[in-house]
Amino acid sequence: MTGDGVARVVLDPTGELSPQAVELSERPASLDGLTVGLLDITKARGDVFLDQLDLRLRERGLETRRYAKPTFTKPAPVDLRQEIAEQCHVVIEALAD
Repeated sequence: MTGDGVARVVLDPTGELSPQAVELSERPASLDGLTVGLLDITKARGDVFLDQLDLRLRERGLETRRYAKPTFTKPAPVDLRQEIAEQCHVVIEALAD
């Protein structure tokens, strides 16, 4: 259940055979003063979406950092996930098709 009392279901696209319940991370009330990571999973045109999002966030005075997975067919490497966790407060992952 979220803070607004609405239950949300998030489907895991990794094809696990037996779904596991995972609690969502707490969301910040505001992005002010936070570093926002923008992760491109390298699907076609995801970078176009992130370019626009990056522009909008910077216009609001937010600091952003850009990252890209080596391939969209596999999870992000551990070292990339660690780098994002160390450098960012929140992350937005973008894909497009």
